[in-house]
Amino acid sequence: MKSIVSIILAGILFSSCHGDLDVIQTSEVSANSMWQTEEDATSAMYGMYNKFRSTYSYGYIYWGEYRTGLWGDGLTGQTARTQVYQNQIPTDHGYANWADLYTTINAANLILRYTPSISFTNESDKNKVLANAYYVRAFCYYWIARIWGDAPILLDGFESDQQEGLYPFREPVEDVFKQVESDITQALTLMPASVSDRSLASQGSINMLKADYSLWMYKVRNSGDAYLNSASDAVNAVLNNSNYGLESNYTNIFTNEMGSEIIFAWSYIQDEYTGGYPEEYLVPSQYVSEEAIENPVKVGSHQQWCFYTEDYKSLLAENPEDQRTIVSFETYFDEPKNATFQWINKFAGTWSNGTRIFDSDIIVYRYADAILLDAEIKMAKNDLSGAIASLNKIAERAYGEPNFYPSTLNTADLNKAILRERQKEFAAEGKLWWDYIRLGLVFEEAPYLVGRENELNVLLWPVSQTSINKNPNITQTPGYDK
Repeated sequence: MKSIVSIILAGILFSSCHGDLDVIQTSEVSANSMWQTEEDATSAMYGMYNKFRSTYSYGYIYWGEYRTGLWGDGLTGQTARTQVYQNQIPTDHGYANWADLYTTINAANLILRYTPSISFTNESDKNKVLANAYYVRAFCYYWIARIWGDAPILLDGFESDQQEGLYPFREPVEDVFKQVESDITQALTLMPASVSDRSLASQGSINMLKADYSLWMYKVRNSGDAYLNSASDAVNAVLNNSNYGLESNYTNIFTNEMGSEIIFAWSYIQDEYTGGYPEEYLVPSQYVSEEAIENPVKVGSHQQWCFYTEDYKSLLAENPEDQRTIVSFETYFDEPKNATFQWINKFAGTWSNGTRIFDSDIIVYRYADAILLDAEIKMAKNDLSGAIASLNKIAERAYGEPNFYPSTLNTADLNKAILRERQKEFAAEGKLWWDYIRLGLVFEEAPYLVGRENELNVLLWPVSQTSINKNPNITQTPGYDK
């Protein structure tokens, strides 16, 4: 665990900028002199988001989708990916390391420690900074709890390797989830209703996290009806928020980055931060005939390390009327090269002067997610007609057909239909692993987990052996400690 702390300390003095507000944070500002003005706190907030974004730039898809069995090799492959696809994750896997998540949490902790004593011209601006820190910390601990289960809960903020608490223990996952809930509550209490940011927290994004968390607690953690009602309240707050709505054209979601469907996204901006996991889905330009580059083949300079399985592509393309298919992937036979290429159009960035710039924002929460969560909530409340009506809002946009799903669906068929629409709606968006678990279908849908229901903690990740080696108080996730 001390390795986490050393990385945290290295990350305290970060530099960042934010294109929208032109906020620039000078590097190598000492902790003692930094926390003086509201500009310092605001700058620290953007620095926290810089770390938040980079932490999830690849981890988001590894932790949130690759374990579904919907992914395999692209033009080539890598062992570290295959291990995740096949749910055979070793303790030395790179994404078994939680250090970046704790570094992000530390940035939030420092904001929460120092900002309350800083004088702001407008109290709502202070509350916005604090609410963002609570949101980021809640988000990170929510993912930590679902990825690793028991985990350290660090709340104070590290600035020195002389501080106490450098060797924390893993605390019960129930306590980690309680911390998530507390932070969500604080974030909602503090966030001004007037804030409508898409690349920072807002009441909309906090309510999406609350709905996500509450539904998980109800369905996966069996924590009672209060959580189902909490999820319903949070989703309704989003659905009734006039800032958000469905795009009529699915393509527009990924071309209009500040569109009405977006509730929260990590901001990728040229000359600030580009790249991330989508750069691994395009075809290297040197493989493609010159006349086919961008006509129609979207190309990049990176190797195409992974792609959907044949079964998943068949599902995505099963309905010829589905407008999502061509956004989720395209295929082209390059005759001069005698090769078939495939690529994903989501988050493909910008082609400029013969160079691919991966500057597409990575969407975390959007309005379609709220509608489909609403369908799940209504199904759980045994309001099947209401659930089907919500599901049909997504289906009608996709297929151009009202009442696509009949009112006669039973609960089991409706549950499967919700998953199928989520698979099609959110392909390559880092959600589907959690959907599999929440909908109770993970051991049926993930091919490498069939028959493994009784394996201890098979849905969790091991803790990086590096963390264990450096902190005698950290024990391995049971089931991975053989």
